[in-house]
Amino acid sequence: MHEKEWKNTSKNILKSELRRKNIDYNQLSEKLTKIGIDEPSQNINSKINRGTFSFIFFLQCMEAIETNNITLRIRENINE
Repeated sequence: MHEKEWKNTSKNILKSELRRKNIDYNQLSEKLTKIGIDEPSQNINSKINRGTFSFIFFLQCMEAIETNNITLRIRENINE
């Protein structure tokens, strides 16, 4: 996969978890604040839509939305 595809994959995984929990960026910002992470909803929107967030941010989001398990479906052979 090319870098653009990795970015799309990462943002789609996070977006799908947010959709599954019916959480928008404003709500995510509030939930992050509750766990000590100050991240305005505008920054969240930019990070997620660019797909350029860190894995730490991803984990913080998962903690904030109380997601303990996710299934990753990444192309089986990334070397094609």
